Amino acid sequence: MPLAILTQTLKKATTLLSVYYAYMVEYRAELLLWVLSGTLPLILMGAWVEAAQNSQFGLSPLDFIRYFLAVFLVRQFTVVWVIWDFEREIVEGKLSFRLLQPLDPGWHHFATHFAERFARIPFALVLVALFFGLYPQALWVPSFPAVLLFLLATFLAFVLRFIMQYTFAMFAFWIERANAIEQFWFLFYLFLSGLVAPIEIFPPPLQAIVQWTPFPYMIHFPASLLIGTPTEPLKGFTITLVWIFLFWLVNRWLWRRGLRHYSGMGA
Repeated sequence: MPLAILTQTLKKATTLLSVYYAYMVEYRAELLLWVLSGTLPLILMGAWVEAAQNSQFGLSPLDFIRYFLAVFLVRQFTVVWVIWDFEREIVEGKLSFRLLQPLDPGWHHFATHFAERFARIPFALVLVALFFGLYPQALWVPSFPAVLLFLLATFLAFVLRFIMQYTFAMFAFWIERANAIEQFWFLFYLFLSGLVAPIEIFPPPLQAIVQWTPFPYMIHFPASLLIGTPTEPLKGFTITLVWIFLFWLVNRWLWRRGLRHYSGMGA
């Protein structure tokens, strides 16, 4: 019996991913623009490399170059937009059709995001090749264990980013602009995740506080694993899983309350 359930689940997951992957590939031009819109780390890299040549940050210009390349890769595979899609489904009443299906609507959004990762890989690899063409001194070959840890950390970072934003999306049951919550939260994500600057240059007291928040594990932690910056993998993975679990609990609680509110409005 468990084997049959597992086989059925894998079949559903494969079908969802293949359908949404085909859907994403249809919009190659738009996908390319999305990839290019994620080049902010490469732009910031130039500023930090210049600053590192005249200041003492504890990181060399080469460290900054490799770090922001790793940040670019992490960002390509962790970008999330579920709150805007879910909010539109609520406002336009499309969620009602999703609820008729024997599958939680969240899995449709998750499959869309996950399939999109594969669709953008070719574009990201081209940009990485161009990057090493411009900065050949930054070329390095990470060890196989480092690559495996990076892939796992990046996947968990994507899951954390998704469940976090999907939790904020639940407020669309009560307010029309739930994405305003995400835009406010994004300010903390921008500065505390390692997107704008490596966590290593923060004052030690701030580093001690930030490491217990979910933000550095969505960018800085996976990037550090890839480039070999000293880090604690076990601690990083544990904190990431704890935050995923906490947001999942809140998400399910809001989902149940939101559905009652949604059905009441539609009655």
